[in-house]
Amino acid sequence: MKGKKRLLLIFSGIGMFVFLFSQCMEKPKEKVAATELSIAGAETCKQCHQKAYSDYLKDPHTHTSWPVTTDEVVKGGGGPKSAGFSFDEHLKIVIEKRKDGMYQVPYYDGEEGPARRFDIAIGSGKHAHTYGFWREDRLNQLQLTYFRSINEWTNSPGYPNRMFLQAIGKRCLECHTSYAKATNVQTGSLSIENSFDRKSIIYGIDCERCHGPAGKHVEFHINNPDDKSPKYVKLYKDLTRKQKIDACAVCHSGNDVESLKSSFAFKPGDDIAEYYHYNPGSFASAEPDVHGNQIGMLQGSQCFIKSNDMTCGSCHNAHKAEDNNLIAYSKKCISCHPTAKHSKKTLGNAMVNTNCINCHMPLKASKVITFQQAGHEGKSAYQLHTHRIAVY
Repeated sequence: MKGKKRLLLIFSGIGMFVFLFSQCMEKPKEKVAATELSIAGAETCKQCHQKAYSDYLKDPHTHTSWPVTTDEVVKGGGGPKSAGFSFDEHLKIVIEKRKDGMYQVPYYDGEEGPARRFDIAIGSGKHAHTYGFWREDRLNQLQLTYFRSINEWTNSPGYPNRMFLQAIGKRCLECHTSYAKATNVQTGSLSIENSFDRKSIIYGIDCERCHGPAGKHVEFHINNPDDKSPKYVKLYKDLTRKQKIDACAVCHSGNDVESLKSSFAFKPGDDIAEYYHYNPGSFASAEPDVHGNQIGMLQGSQCFIKSNDMTCGSCHNAHKAEDNNLIAYSKKCISCHPTAKHSKKTLGNAMVNTNCINCHMPLKASKVITFQQAGHEGKSAYQLHTHRIAVY
């Protein structure tokens, strides 16, 4: 009997152990149904939209920000003429490759100062790249910015000389990334900076920033492959004129707006007025700043005022990189102005039919952004094509 009791105890113990072990095993997670706020990720889009995705990769929106993970700190075109910037005979900042990345390193009379690593790049590179480095979870701007028009490093716009810390806030990332989770951190008695969850950042302006969260769209079409009618996603052609303008105004309505809530929450079809309060004179101003406020400038153009359907998409195709194709833009101008009259002097210019832009959307200097070139005491103008279409 004692032997039977011993066996019974042993088997009971084994049974209890198996039960407890089974409870410790991770149970399969139930698949959560997607909602209209679920993010799918741009990589998911290329499964069904390969051509649109390939074209999108060539568009400047794709490169409005990116993590610097190699020694490639300047994308596209020729690189900088020099590997640094000299403020004067005492102070210079040198771009150096080190074991764990690329750095901007200051030297004062030959003595090395605090080296700062290139962690992220901001700007498509069509005009410029500026850069940030991480201090824990706060993002700061690096002292030097690369300007493509001169192929040189310059003192970053708005950056005081020889001051090596300038915060990059959420407002910058709202227009240069597709998402970044941010919280406010008190850094002094009167100063607040943004702290970012680095893993949350979606670099560049991706498909879902313009078409809305696509999680439910992807889920539906995976489960219903024969249904080719797009569900649970916004198409540009289905938006009203105002909704189309608002979708672009999220990032192209200037720096003189008061933020009411984060524009990361904006979805195509939303009213931009729920996200921004425009300061007096923003859109009605005789000359909105050329940097950022392309919407305000366009809305002051007679082309826009006299049209019932002109939008940003009338000239721009987000799925094609046409920024340097002046002939393509000129054809769009001529499609609306086939009988435009020019003076004899103007008609004598060979560019009339191939370059409407430089005459009717000329380069203008920004009132809010300037930069300092090496060896120059004063500030240089940051020039962009105005979106106020007119006869100048």
